[in-house]
Amino acid sequence: MNLLAAEEATNPLLPHVSEMVVGGVSFLIVLFFVGRLLVPRIQKTLAERVDAIEGGLKRAADAQEEAQQALKQYRDQLAEARHEASRLREEAREQGAQIKAELREEAQAEARRLIEAAHLQIEADRQQAFTQLRSEIGRLSTDLAGRIVGESLEDEARQRRTVDRFLEELESTSNAAVR
Repeated sequence: MNLLAAEEATNPLLPHVSEMVVGGVSFLIVLFFVGRLLVPRIQKTLAERVDAIEGGLKRAADAQEEAQQALKQYRDQLAEARHEASRLREEAREQGAQIKAELREEAQAEARRLIEAAHLQIEADRQQAFTQLRSEIGRLSTDLAGRIVGESLEDEARQRRTVDRFLEELESTSNAAVR
C-alpha cells in the first residue's frame, strides 16, 4: 500500500524535472537553428515568390497596357482606312460625274456637228435639186414654148433668157402668194 501511496503521490501527467530541462534545452537548440538557418531561407523563398508574383502581375499589367495601346492603334488605323476609303469613293464619284459630264458634252457637240453637217448636206442637196429642177423646168418649158410657138427654140442664149424670165415670174408669183 505504501507503494500505492507512493505511486499516487507522483502525478503521471507531470513529467520529471530532468525531462523538462532536457526538453527545454532541446527546444531552445532547435529554436536557435530554425531561427538562424531555416527562417532566413523561408523568408528568402517567400520574398522571391512575392517578387515573382508581383513581377508577373506587373508584366501582365504592362502586357495588358500594350495590348490596349495596340488595340487603340489598330482602331485608329481602321478608322483612318475607312476614312480614306470613303474619301476615295467620293473622289471616284466626283470623277465619274465629271467624266459623265464630259462625255455628255462631247456627245452633244458631236450631235450638233452631225446636225450641222446634215443641214449643210440637206442645203447642198436642196441646191442641187433646185439647180437640176431649174434646168429640167427650163428644158421642159423650152420644149413647151417651142411647141406652142411652133418654132424651135434651139438657140442657147434665147433659151436661157426665156427660161430665166419664166422662172423669175414664177418665183415672184410664189413669193407674193407666200406673203
